[in-house]
Amino acid sequence: MGRSSELDGLTTLPELLMQSIQKNGDREALRQYDRATGKWESWTYKELGEHVLAWRRAFAAMGLKPGERIAILMPNGRDHVCADQAALANGLIPVPLHAIDTPGASAFITIDSQAATLVTNKLTRWQQIRATGVQLPDLKNIIITDPGETEDKSEGRFHIRSLESILLEGASWAEDLPAGPLEDDLAGIIYTSGTTGRPKGVMLTHRNIVSNVKATLECVSPKVGDTFLSFLPLSHTFERTAGYYLALATGCIIAYNRSVLLLAEDLKTIKPTVIISVPRVYERIYARVQDKLRKSRPIAKKLFDWAVEVGWRDFCRKNHLPVEKSGRSWLDGIVRATLLHKMANTLLSQFGGRLRIAISGGAALNHKVARTFCGLGLPIIQGYGMTEASPIIAGNCVEFNQPDTVGKPFCNVEIRLGESNEIQVRAPSIMKGYWHRPEDTAAAFTKDGWLKTGDVGEFNADGMLKIKGRIKEIIVTSTGEKIPPADLESAIETDPLFAQAYIVGENKPYLGLLAVVEPNEWANLAASLNLDPNAPESLASPAVRTTALKRAKTAAADFPNYALPRAVILTTEPWTIENGLITPTLKLKRGPLSKHFAAEIEKLYAVHG
Repeated sequence: MGRSSELDGLTTLPELLMQSIQKNGDREALRQYDRATGKWESWTYKELGEHVLAWRRAFAAMGLKPGERIAILMPNGRDHVCADQAALANGLIPVPLHAIDTPGASAFITIDSQAATLVTNKLTRWQQIRATGVQLPDLKNIIITDPGETEDKSEGRFHIRSLESILLEGASWAEDLPAGPLEDDLAGIIYTSGTTGRPKGVMLTHRNIVSNVKATLECVSPKVGDTFLSFLPLSHTFERTAGYYLALATGCIIAYNRSVLLLAEDLKTIKPTVIISVPRVYERIYARVQDKLRKSRPIAKKLFDWAVEVGWRDFCRKNHLPVEKSGRSWLDGIVRATLLHKMANTLLSQFGGRLRIAISGGAALNHKVARTFCGLGLPIIQGYGMTEASPIIAGNCVEFNQPDTVGKPFCNVEIRLGESNEIQVRAPSIMKGYWHRPEDTAAAFTKDGWLKTGDVGEFNADGMLKIKGRIKEIIVTSTGEKIPPADLESAIETDPLFAQAYIVGENKPYLGLLAVVEPNEWANLAASLNLDPNAPESLASPAVRTTALKRAKTAAADFPNYALPRAVILTTEPWTIENGLITPTLKLKRGPLSKHFAAEIEKLYAVHG
């Protein structure tokens, strides 16, 4: 065993944190921006432990019992960590909600998980959930964390409390706190999109997550005092396991990004040594560098590309990859000495200049981007996983990195290729099952107990796993979100305007909608906007697209916010068996549709780098 031996004997998440508090008491643990003072504030591991204890006492004073679900709807930050860690230590089951999700999606998860308590930062978040009009039969307590947001009050059977109030009540709690959890107790119910379009609650135990933390530590070895910049939502297992539990277990600093819009600025302010990201962030930085080069003298881009070429050859030699032949390789030494360091600094400065470990997951990273980063001295580490596996299944390592693969199976993970070369997994990190969905749970496993991923894979000669595609038709955006398109399309087609719908967005920053309009509904819509329905240009009218997009989002209101289309292209030409765009059973032929609308799809994303 390697680094994971540091966590020997620890079987639950509260134990990971407690050991780290004991080892790193006076070291910085968390850092976040205080908008009231306009300054960055930080807390040591000892101070974090004190805050968690205060929250534990508050939960106990409220009468929350082990096994109860507690929904957490907050941005990343200290209060989110305290709510999560206090819940875990008291034997409660956290249910993290996406901080930017729709109120309807948040309401659905709260209901489905049977959460008795909701912790959120703003009163308006709770009011928006109430405004959906859905029944919340199990919910009793709503805790509002931001100062000055609310006073204690009751709305029927709902008890709304401020964080200040529950902490004050907890301070006088004199009884014993609940015993800590056991390793097979649930450590979270994490919701992921299912085949029905409704999210499914993945039940992960302490054993599941802790085993994945230990396995990750064998592959990626952060140092005590390393600074993680946290910007992926804590409702994602990727950020949760690798960017939160792993970071705190190893005595690192977690600095919280102010917002996605300020990410570029925060990278330069925080100067992280470790980031965990989806491909889109790396792609944006790559695009920014390329745009800067395009605006420079032509020679600048040529020199940059030459430096990448040399650096890539060096990277390939180090990682036992085939080295590209070049007629100018004899000049590599000169380029290495004069250009490579300078060009590397140009790129690394975008991350603050201290970045040592860059991890990418959730979707495939564009090879051109990977080649550039690796060639300039930042070897992005790609991995593979899914929520049901806590989540990481395989990953590259700093010492052995092949960017066109997702690395080797983790040390405690077994992978086999089943029928149609489907990747199937067995490991201590595999979920207990789906919350209250025994049929879905049974369908997720083979008869002999291996998790079916739905992904097609192959191993290369070095034992590195390559992802070749998906058996299930699930779109993975460049932000790592997974959306079942057929379910979304069916929902959109419930609006009479849309006779047929086709969702695109594989490895793109957002979803796009291509739709065939129903003739009568289209005529009515065009008339309402004073447009000629027979004029082709009317379909592309901004007013038409805005209205169509709004109607599509309304029809798909039960889907999470990230699963809603953000751009639309309309057509009056039906997709038929005759024109080869649907099957005899009236299913979409996605390949032919993608080819048929290639130009239109390109236009949907033309504004993005």
